[in-house]
Amino acid sequence: MYAMWRWWDKHRWQLIGTCLALVCAWIIRQTQGSAISELTGIVTRPFQNPTQVERLKDAQTIELIGRLVELESQNQQLKELLDYRAAQKNRIMIVAPVIGRNADLWWQQVTLGRGSKEGIKIDYVVTAPGGLVGKVISVTPHTSRVLLVSDVTSQVGVTVSRSRYTGLLRGQSSTRAVMQFFDKVPDVRLGDFVATSPYSQIFPAGIPVGRVEKIDLTKSPAPEAELALTSPLNYLEWVFVYANVGTQENK
Repeated sequence: MYAMWRWWDKHRWQLIGTCLALVCAWIIRQTQGSAISELTGIVTRPFQNPTQVERLKDAQTIELIGRLVELESQNQQLKELLDYRAAQKNRIMIVAPVIGRNADLWWQQVTLGRGSKEGIKIDYVVTAPGGLVGKVISVTPHTSRVLLVSDVTSQVGVTVSRSRYTGLLRGQSSTRAVMQFFDKVPDVRLGDFVATSPYSQIFPAGIPVGRVEKIDLTKSPAPEAELALTSPLNYLEWVFVYANVGTQENK
């Protein structure tokens, strides 16, 4: 008995350590290490940098604010669309989303998510709250391609709303366009509004197009005015598409 006691006294800590190691190994195996990870987290949590938690909370707050701003923007846009559509009581309009826009053709064309299945045809008029967008140049069953009024090949008959002097509008691949007058001495002033002409064969008369920002009466071969286009061409998301009443719809 004395010999066993001496052996225990000599080796007890080694034996206890071995037992603890076996128990820990069994726990790790059963929990797949999660218990150790949790224990490590508890031990190290007081030493973690509090700014990390603060940054995470700030990021989550910013995300929520961003979502709220986006929802408010969408709601405002839908309200403007509904108000605009209500104001056009005599026209059957097709609301269409802009689903495609090539960066190389940003000011030339857009693709709409509506097509012949919804009744859209070539040469249909495209507008947005703010003014003229362009015209439909090709159609598939479910999409349409629109030539924007800002395209350099686009030509629109326009009229100065105040004085009724007329001219031809050409796009400049930007939010600006140039109006070339038919008269040698037109009555035009800075700030004048310009709309589609009654003589246009494609667009209905009176659609807002732009506002005069510069005038050059000495320009050859005809006087010119530079306009700021009133339609939101640089950030189009939704548009209205409809036929020009009085023109042939089946061109």
